[in-house]
Amino acid sequence: MTPLGGKIACVSSWDAKDRQAYTFRRSSGIDPDLLSELTDRFGTIDRPGAAAQGCEILPGPAWIEQDVDVLIPAALENQITAANAARIHRRVLAIVEAANGPMTAEANEVLENRGVLIIPDIIANAGGVTCSYFEQVQGHTNYYWSREEVLHKLDTRMSAAFHEVHERANTEGVSLRDAAHLIAIDRVARACRTRGWV
Repeated sequence: MTPLGGKIACVSSWDAKDRQAYTFRRSSGIDPDLLSELTDRFGTIDRPGAAAQGCEILPGPAWIEQDVDVLIPAALENQITAANAARIHRRVLAIVEAANGPMTAEANEVLENRGVLIIPDIIANAGGVTCSYFEQVQGHTNYYWSREEVLHKLDTRMSAAFHEVHERANTEGVSLRDAAHLIAIDRVARACRTRGWV
């Protein structure tokens, strides 16, 4: 179980030794802590160890067709394309882009037309960059925050960003991705005007 009560049913990872990806599926749920113990520093999951824990070992691309509520492409760009979007199970309600650009524009259109909620990378994985900004601020001020303070600040920022994008999407009648882009472009334009560049 995840902290929010979800269940991880499947993960896929690259095996550096075999030079190919594998998908690990366990319908009763995969314990992320146990999975971490079976993963080396390069991200390769020990297949015999995973099998001993009850995981089915499937071909690498099998992650995309799993019978799940939420699909999280979290590694490479252009993993979901017009060519494989139809393989995404009809049960999938949302796709959370945890990688940079994991979906092509064509696939995005296909899935949005199907009614799948897409939480774009510009929202879903911006936490890392936001934490880098926090590190920069701490370095410049020579004042350091506790882990709890950083997580609280991150939660505050990311929640506010999501709510702003969600509200703009509803107001404008556009997708979350388009709403995020509208906000970003508007902020850059205002900053350029404020600085007298235009």
